[in-house]
Amino acid sequence: MQQIDAHTMTELEAAVFRRLVKHLRERTDVQNIDLMNLAGFCRNCLSNWLEEAAAERSLTLDRANAREHVYGMPYEDWKERYQKEATPEQKAAFTKAGHGHG
Repeated sequence: MQQIDAHTMTELEAAVFRRLVKHLRERTDVQNIDLMNLAGFCRNCLSNWLEEAAAERSLTLDRANAREHVYGMPYEDWKERYQKEATPEQKAAFTKAGHGHG
């Protein structure tokens, strides 16, 4: 396997993050609760991780701006356009898994 230097690996990881965000923006049919129930993270988690990564570098990126970056629009707009009420089954799975947010 070819050795990849740290800078190039960081660029590859950034490209993967951008592709994941693009994919999630296009898959508005996939609800956050579905992501949480299947993978243990959602769009909000990605937003929080982005905010935390900025803070670790002493940069200011507030939650609203981090969410807008991930969602591609203000969070409230996304919720209004695409978020559906969670089904009882989705809520039960979420509770059973013990996830920390909803």
